[in-house]
Amino acid sequence: MSDASPRDRERLQQAVTYAAVGATQSPDLLRYPPRGYRPLEQRRRIGHGPERWAWAVDELLTGGVYRGAGMGVRITPVTAADAERTYYPVAFDDAGAPAAAAQVRADDEVYTASGARHLRPGDVIVVGLEVGRQLWLPLPTKVVLLEQDEQRVMYAVGTLPGHPFGGEESFALEQTDDGSVWLTVRSFARPATWWGWPLLPGLLLARILIAQRFLRALMGPLTAQPA
Repeated sequence: MSDASPRDRERLQQAVTYAAVGATQSPDLLRYPPRGYRPLEQRRRIGHGPERWAWAVDELLTGGVYRGAGMGVRITPVTAADAERTYYPVAFDDAGAPAAAAQVRADDEVYTASGARHLRPGDVIVVGLEVGRQLWLPLPTKVVLLEQDEQRVMYAVGTLPGHPFGGEESFALEQTDDGSVWLTVRSFARPATWWGWPLLPGLLLARILIAQRFLRALMGPLTAQPA
């Protein structure tokens, strides 16, 4: 994990630039996205078996989906005080009945065998084109959701000020009963600046191409995560 710049630490206190937090998890996202936003979903089988699953979980939760897509990554951990105020909404079972009450709490920090820290809600992730030690065209986001159980791991990031889009993107890993491991990328977005609207067709195509690179990012050889 790279050292955070003063600008990245400032982003920890910024709010996301859209209102529909969590809407990437709506079953009807593709038909009924938040008003004015364009939805996207891409899904692919990335491997099979417990070793692929364990590796993919660690890789996803340490920023590997971005690195594997050829991006530079800067992760700024949420402060201890803000982590204590993380809100977890009501959980529902498969029948739609409430299964767990809403909570405000901080989860324990989790590290991989190589010492890399798993993401937590409130972390700031900035990705971009890495040239030397500099990050060009930075795209700042914040982790707004994180869910994890034995066969599914998901986190979602929301855009912060300075991002050319406004919206949310989520990454969900799932292991099916036959051992197959799947990655689903979902998002909704719209240009955050006036000059982005005339470029919308090209920007939408870029979103599709980047999502496809994300899907390929976790299909590589099983290697240790960088500390």
